[in-house]
Amino acid sequence: MDVVTCGEVLIDFVSTQADITLAQAPAFAKAFGGAPANVAVGVARLGCRAGFMGQVGDDEFGHFLAATLRGYNVDVAALRFSTQARTALAFVSLRADGERDFMFYRHPSADMLWQAEQGDGEYAAQTRIFHYGSISLIGEPSRATTLSALTRARHNGALLSYDPNLRLPLWPSPAAARRGILDGWRHAQVIKVSEEELFFISQQQTLVDAAQSLWHDALRLLVVTQGGHGCTYFTRDTSGHSPGFAVKPVDTTGAGDGFVAGMLVGLLAANPRWEATALAGIEAALRLGNAVGGLATTHVGAVTSLPTMQEAQAFLQAASHDTMGQ
Repeated sequence: MDVVTCGEVLIDFVSTQADITLAQAPAFAKAFGGAPANVAVGVARLGCRAGFMGQVGDDEFGHFLAATLRGYNVDVAALRFSTQARTALAFVSLRADGERDFMFYRHPSADMLWQAEQGDGEYAAQTRIFHYGSISLIGEPSRATTLSALTRARHNGALLSYDPNLRLPLWPSPAAARRGILDGWRHAQVIKVSEEELFFISQQQTLVDAAQSLWHDALRLLVVTQGGHGCTYFTRDTSGHSPGFAVKPVDTTGAGDGFVAGMLVGLLAANPRWEATALAGIEAALRLGNAVGGLATTHVGAVTSLPTMQEAQAFLQAASHDTMGQ
């Protein structure tokens, strides 16, 4: 497997009308959701082999999510079905600027009760990149299952990728969120984090101070996404900026996950074990991430807007021609 992602997959009920509160929404449309699952779909859409580890309810929504993953050629051999809890739900309203408001139904949900089963460790160990988020680290038993899986993956030589994906309403408190996110942070070799999330986690005021305060020996690449402005990156020896692309955003749902998928596919091409990854390879991976993330905002939906590699490359080629013509 090229990339295995681990964590939550859920149903997003998205307001059919934008620029209103959840209470004002006249109706909601069912959609596929969950950051790690979105990344898996994004990787598969870009032509790489992707798998997903996690748990849903043994219910209609859970089987819909499994079928959707299969439909996008994501391997679901390690997706479990629980009879103890139902599939997680999130109600989402879209503001006029394309940003989102959430209300979660997880009391508990099946993903929170995810426990390792026989063969899960072997599955995690058979990937080049293992990607995880912070939601499955909020409580037990999903926390222990996530840490066990990433440990097996690391011991077998996989690159560990982490997206904190802060959702404060799901944590007991802001302090608990920082502690839990940092628990996942210390294992990762590649981290993607938004600018707002980085300042929250670090309690610093500048990108440089925040990056320095959170750097650790295992970390190889820290990428700070900045919306339409692209991203700033830090390595052990240098830092830089990868500019974004001009698009007309319709819905930012899944944009960060699309960025991660593009970045990881780009890093696979560069060298995921990192012995000889050149700076040019990192910058190419971030450029692909920016392109996929940008394209993901031009249509409604998290996975339905994720591009194929052909579409991403055509977008990049057109952007290069635009730049040359300036």
